[in-house]
Amino acid sequence: MTQKKPSPAPRGTGGAARKKEPQANAQAAELSELRPGQSVELLKELHILTREGRLNQDSRRKLKQVYHLFNFIEPLLTELSADGGGPTLADHGAGKSYLGFILYDLYFKALGHGHIYGVETRAELVEKSRLLAQRLGFGRMSFLNLSVAESSAADELPAQIDVVTALHACDTATDDAIAFGLQKKARAMVLVPCCQAEMAACLRQGKALQLARTPLAELWRHPLHTRELGSQVTNVLRCLYLEASGYQVTVTELVGWEHSMKNELIIARYTGQKKRSAAERLRAILVEFGLENALGPRFGLAVAADVTEAVAAG
Repeated sequence: MTQKKPSPAPRGTGGAARKKEPQANAQAAELSELRPGQSVELLKELHILTREGRLNQDSRRKLKQVYHLFNFIEPLLTELSADGGGPTLADHGAGKSYLGFILYDLYFKALGHGHIYGVETRAELVEKSRLLAQRLGFGRMSFLNLSVAESSAADELPAQIDVVTALHACDTATDDAIAFGLQKKARAMVLVPCCQAEMAACLRQGKALQLARTPLAELWRHPLHTRELGSQVTNVLRCLYLEASGYQVTVTELVGWEHSMKNELIIARYTGQKKRSAAERLRAILVEFGLENALGPRFGLAVAADVTEAVAAG
């Protein structure tokens, strides 16, 4: 009796299955980079994950930056919520609110209380964030179509905010965020400054006079050096201003320089100990660069001619 041979499998079936296995494994490996319980739907909406749930090189870079920043902010939130209260956080220059949404998803959602306020000048981004928060059920998020400066007097924000963040807030918007934090008696500020053009413009105005007065002016004789030095000096002044206002300041890198050139992270925690020496050094730096009248008020200094001359002489 002749045995019947088994029917061959349809051509191509085995190959397709073998192709799907590596794809599924690769997707699983990418999803393993996410935090436990993190919303895949949110990451797709923020375009950090593709519609197929994959990570590309650009989205992996964005995710790394936000995770790294979250690692600095989470301990502050934990400390603030230790007494059972709900921390409030204002995110200035929020853009698409990557930071706010991920903070809510990873921390505020499980906490059950607390509130995040996203402040952004572009109305279309504010509306998109509102709709996304509603769709995801993120009920304790508010989005305000305001500038950082306008938000200080906005009725939609409470009288006190626990944490102030400003991620790549351009030029003087970082200073506005600091002023907001001081007004709202913030217990912590987390800042990543960007594009400090004001200082460079001020340095250029008095360049000829400064070159004649001090050899230090060679530090900003060339336009490229003016821009870079202006950025550094601005951030130094910000740190001194925060220390003079009662904050303990730490300066570090946000991520590796290969990911972003705007990489300086300033973390300020309120201690109530105002450093007089910080205010004195702040004034001395402004005097040295001839900027005490132009920028002194921005950093909380009332410029008095007699004091200015005494500091310059000393």
